[in-house]
Amino acid sequence: MTGTISSLTLAVAVFVGGHFLLSSLTVRRPLVGALGENAFRGLYSLFALASLVWVIAAYREAPYEELWPVGTELLHIPLLTMPLACVLVVAGLSTRSITMVGGDAMAGDPDPVSGITTITRHPFLWGVALWALSHLAANGDVAGVILFGGFALLSLGGMAHIDYRRSVTLGSDWGPIAMTTSAIPFLAAVQGRRAVDWRGVGWGRLFAGLALYVALPFLHPWIAGIPIVPHFLLDMIG
Repeated sequence: MTGTISSLTLAVAVFVGGHFLLSSLTVRRPLVGALGENAFRGLYSLFALASLVWVIAAYREAPYEELWPVGTELLHIPLLTMPLACVLVVAGLSTRSITMVGGDAMAGDPDPVSGITTITRHPFLWGVALWALSHLAANGDVAGVILFGGFALLSLGGMAHIDYRRSVTLGSDWGPIAMTTSAIPFLAAVQGRRAVDWRGVGWGRLFAGLALYVALPFLHPWIAGIPIVPHFLLDMIG
């Protein structure tokens, strides 16, 4: 089921749509009731992994159909955007957050907001969104628009989707969290609703994110099948 734009479109639609469907309250609640929380999470993870593998395979085999020429200026967009994206992804994955999987259990904590979540309550999703949008601009073809557009839709739409689910499941406990955080980075701080917890973010997460940024160009051929580091540089390092 690869090799065409249609097959890529189907793979991305299943991947993105399946995430929204399985995490929606109308589908998630009866499945959790029937299977249990752990079994549901296992099923969800299995779907996410299988559909992601399908998306990657479909994208690698998709034909190139140019939509706009990609010049040096557009290639600079990921170069400038990815350091921030990597830091957000690392910080988001390494910081307990009320918007992460199982994070609703933090609602009873005295202060459930710390570190990167004082900048945005969706750091990981913002990292994915920046990656997707910057790569969409730097590819300029139909397959790129479908793939990266799908990931951008999932990440940006996922923020609103998660906020809605938390407002329903947490009820009145969600109010103080929503008031002292923001989905848009730094908005709560600019509005004086919450000071940024730079100490909680930590130098370690910053350096780890930048290390990921440095490593990604060398991993790119294995991840995406497209080399972006010049061969002469790889020969020098080797």
